[in-house]
Order: sequence, then structure tokens, then C-alpha cells
Amino acid sequence: MTDLLEARPATPVGAKGSLWRIRANLVWAGVTNNWNLFRANRVGIVGLAIILFFALMALIHPVLMSGMRWYSGAALFLLIWPVVAWVVWPLLGRLRHERRVTLPLTVGIAAALLVVTGVTLGGVWDAGTYHPVVGNEANPPVLYRTVVNEVADPATEMSIREALLYSNPDGSPLLLGDVAEIREQPTGPYGRHWLGTDPLGRDILSQLMKGAQGAFLLGMVAALVTVLFATSVGAVAAYLGGWIDSFFMRLADLLLMLPALAIFIVMSSVFRFELWHLAILIGVLSGFGGVAIVLKSQALAVKVKPFIEAARVAGGSTFRVITVHVIPNVMPLSFLYMMFTVTAAIQTEAVLSFLGLLNIDMSWGLMIELARNQGYFLTGMRFWWLVFPAGLCVSLLAAAFFLVGRAMDEVVNPRLRKR
Repeated sequence: MTDLLEARPATPVGAKGSLWRIRANLVWAGVTNNWNLFRANRVGIVGLAIILFFALMALIHPVLMSGMRWYSGAALFLLIWPVVAWVVWPLLGRLRHERRVTLPLTVGIAAALLVVTGVTLGGVWDAGTYHPVVGNEANPPVLYRTVVNEVADPATEMSIREALLYSNPDGSPLLLGDVAEIREQPTGPYGRHWLGTDPLGRDILSQLMKGAQGAFLLGMVAALVTVLFATSVGAVAAYLGGWIDSFFMRLADLLLMLPALAIFIVMSSVFRFELWHLAILIGVLSGFGGVAIVLKSQALAVKVKPFIEAARVAGGSTFRVITVHVIPNVMPLSFLYMMFTVTAAIQTEAVLSFLGLLNIDMSWGLMIELARNQGYFLTGMRFWWLVFPAGLCVSLLAAAFFLVGRAMDEVVNPRLRKR
């Protein structure tokens, strides 16, 4: 009996370090295994590649706008590197396989390409011209258009009525058969502007890169807020049950019943919404809504596991059991819905920006709204660069996060894996 009452010897300091090392190794083994499963899904890899490309755009833009010559050139090189690598990297790999190029030489060639391109492209990006909000192309290309009665080709001809808006260099009015030299915006893609300019003379590519920053900020904040609230609400409701469970589930049912987009439109028209305001609102509605219901069902499955009962019998408090044992076991599923939240957030921001209900400087939805407001929707595909690039970016990035989410679903749920 006295042996049972004796104090246990203190755990050696080295043993604590070994315990943390074991835990780190287990976590790393789990991450490696999940990455191998994810990598086997080609759809997920395509989505991840698209996300990384847009992330590169978002990170490069501040460097380009810094005005530092070499850094701007290097940033442009990194932007076009996926295209360069598509041609150069297989060639270098083939030469390495034939033992004609060593690994250090391969790295040296890539570094040399980076330096040469950085020096060469350093003077291309002018921060004043390419600013996404206040930039302007002072010398757009000259467009020659002939005055005719009936216009067959709007790119090279203008009607006699439209000619009243212009004049000859000497100030005389334009007549039938005269050729007008026009310098106006928007202009299509050419050397100085790879994707053309908008009606205000601003660079489309720079606006797309600026819009990528807002899309990632919105998506990541909304996703993190969703995970924070959904995992907490789901774990607490599942573990405690009773009136707490009923309260949170009825709240989730109410939020699911209400049209989210209509709520965003009404609140955006009443309050002055910044981008991060919208991100938090999306995260809260998703975290207390459908995602909380899904994670609660997962937490209920965890609650009946033997290790939960063992932790409770060992004297673990309710807070400790929830935070240490329940929440970590529902986190993989929460990360899955984190991807889907990013998709919904990007689409919602595009709609609200298109309606002019967000207080932001630049976004993809705002680019489309400007084209609609100026009447370019009525011209068909003549001014395609005003609408198509921004719409494609919204679709691609939202689809990329959805594809990654579907691939993660197969990692989390073994029943969905192909046999």
C-alpha cells in the first residue's frame, strides 16, 4: 500500500524532448502520407498549380510596383517562368539524364536566366504607367480609321456621325474618305500592355495581379474564420449535447434557410463594406451554418471513441477533452470545407463588386463592372480584353480551390478513393 502512495519519479528532461520528437515525427509521417495520396489525384494537382500561379501573381505585384529595377525584372521573369520552364526544364532534364549537364550546372543555368532576365526586363515595368488604380498610358498606339457611310469593320472604319467627334490635325472636320488618326483608350494587347488597357488607360495585367491579392486575402480570411467557428461550434455541440446542441443546430438551420447572397447585398448597400468585413461575414455565416452541422456529425463519431472515454476517466476536463481530443480529429474535414469556403467567397466578392457594393480599389468583379458601365458589353467580342481575362480569373481560381477540395475529400474519406 505504501508503494502505491509513493511519489512518482520526475520525468527526465531528455524524455520530454523525445516525446515531442516522436509527436513531430508522427505528424510529419501523417502529412507525408496525405501528400502522397493527394499527389495521386491529377485533378487536385491541376487545381494546386492554378492556385500557385495566382499566388505568384499576387506576390509579384508589390515587387513590380516598388520601382526597383532589378527586382521588377526578376519578378517579371518569375511570372513567365512557368511558360519558360515548359520548354527549358524538360530539355535540361534530358541533358542531365544523358549526363551532359550536372545538377550544379542546371541550377547555374536557371540562376543565369533569372539574372539576365532581371536586368533585361528591369526597365519594362514603370510604376506610374502600370499602377492598377491611377496608372495611365500616355502614348497609346495610333489607330487609323476611314470615314465611311456604312461601317463594315469597326476597327478600321467609322461612320460619318462618329466622325463629328474628331477632326483633322489642322482642326478641320473629317469628311467622307478621310483617314483619322486616333489615340484613345481602351487599346488591345500590344508590346507595352500584354493584355491591353481599360477605358481609363490602365493596364489590364496589373489590375489582374492586384485583384489576385484581394481574392487571396478574402478567401484565406473567410476560410480561417469558418474553420475557427465551425470546429468550435461542432465540437461543443456534439460533446455537450442538450440545449447547447439544440441552440447551435437551430441557429445553423436558420442561417441555411436565409439566402446568403441577398443578405450580403442588403448589408453592403447599408454599411460601408471593406474587403475584410466581407471575409469575416462570410466566415461567420459559414462557420455557424452548414459547415458546423457537418463537423458536428464528425465530432459525434469521435465522441464515442474509446480514447475519449479514457481521457474523461483519467480526469480530463471538458475543455481539455474538446480541445485536445475532439477538435484535432475533426480538423482534416474542416480543412476540406475551408477550400469550399474560399470558392464561395471569391464568387460572392465578384458579384458584389460587379454590383458596385464594395469599398475596394480594384478587383476582378470591379473590372467587369467598369466594362459594363461603359457599355462595352454591347460590342460583343470587339473589346474582349475588358471582360474575358477578369471573368476567366474568377472562374479559374474558384474552380481551382474546388478541385483541391475534391481531392482533399478523397484523402479524408477513404471510401472515395479509387481502388
